[in-house]
Amino acid sequence: MKSDLQRIPGVGPAMERFLLELGYRNVASLKGQDPQEMYDRSCLQRGVELDRCVLYVYRLCVYFAQTEYPDPQKLKWWYWKEKEQ
Repeated sequence: MKSDLQRIPGVGPAMERFLLELGYRNVASLKGQDPQEMYDRSCLQRGVELDRCVLYVYRLCVYFAQTEYPDPQKLKWWYWKEKEQ
């Protein structure tokens, strides 16, 4: 059965696979999660340091799961990049 994770903007089949590998089966399961911890676990599981854009998508995923009426600007993965000083 297909998950609903691809409802999240920026989550296609590859990112869905990453989330499933971490144990998240649906959007609701992402509520209250720590995107940095998710990224760190993904890196450990794969044995490599993943591109930082994976972290940005994880931030978007948690925001989407926790926000009833998300801001359209925040539904773009690049919104979640570290801000320049």
